[in-house]
Amino acid sequence: MTASDATWIAADWGTTNLRVWAMSASGTVLAAATSDDGMGRLARDAYPAALDRLTADWPRVPVIACGMVGSRQGWAEAAYTAVPCPPLSDNLTPAGDRTHIIPGLKQASPADVMRGEETQIAGFLALNPGWDGVICLPGTHTKWVHISAGEVVSFQTVMTGDLFAAITGHTVLRHSTAAGWDDAGFAQGVEDVISRPEKLAARLFALRAEGLLDGLPDATARSRLSGLLIGAELAATKPYWLGQQIAVIGAGTLAGLYVAALAAQSAPATQVNADRATLAGLTAAYRRWKDQT
Repeated sequence: MTASDATWIAADWGTTNLRVWAMSASGTVLAAATSDDGMGRLARDAYPAALDRLTADWPRVPVIACGMVGSRQGWAEAAYTAVPCPPLSDNLTPAGDRTHIIPGLKQASPADVMRGEETQIAGFLALNPGWDGVICLPGTHTKWVHISAGEVVSFQTVMTGDLFAAITGHTVLRHSTAAGWDDAGFAQGVEDVISRPEKLAARLFALRAEGLLDGLPDATARSRLSGLLIGAELAATKPYWLGQQIAVIGAGTLAGLYVAALAAQSAPATQVNADRATLAGLTAAYRRWKDQT
């Protein structure tokens, strides 16, 4: 089978990129394509053309989309569904003549929202029926999600990725954390802060001072900074993950850092491929949509 046999298109439409997959009815990927036509660079009336450009050689079939395409600044705002609830809503938001957008989730107290992660959660649960526990989704804004009986019970967002980028790019530590990596430095950062997270701000400047006075390598300082921030995050989210079954959805180094930091706290976590979870969630949404049409 080739892309010409596609019966629907899966789309992960984020802030910076659009990723699409030509799909068979059974959920097999027939082809894939990516562009930089993310939400952040598109006016509302530019979405249809961006989608058509990327899928010009594919059949004009229904599209199931997740991510920031459904935000207030996106193609069509897909209203949030309130937790506790299943990660996928039965009510997809139409956009254009063939696209259907998966709504995000909201939490009233403490106030929180997610958009895009609900699809990965749904995909993980589709691949792991009956799973209960806590799902961590690392990223610029990391999500910690409590799952019970197939529902998202509650969740918490932590801006660790944003903080790391801001500190390394816009503070004095930009002179001390240029590049490189040191696993031991990361582990030390986690250990230094997790039991006393209130000392985080003071620990940060010590990285600069150690570089000036003791020649602390940039790679070690950068890694320790990451460890300090993730350690503080683990301290803040301990009520979520302590004593729970934990899955970390994410590819590559960042997800691995969370797995390593949790392991150091005697909290083993399973790392899950993010693309596989996303596609499984989009497939689940397509099947539910198809059953209703």
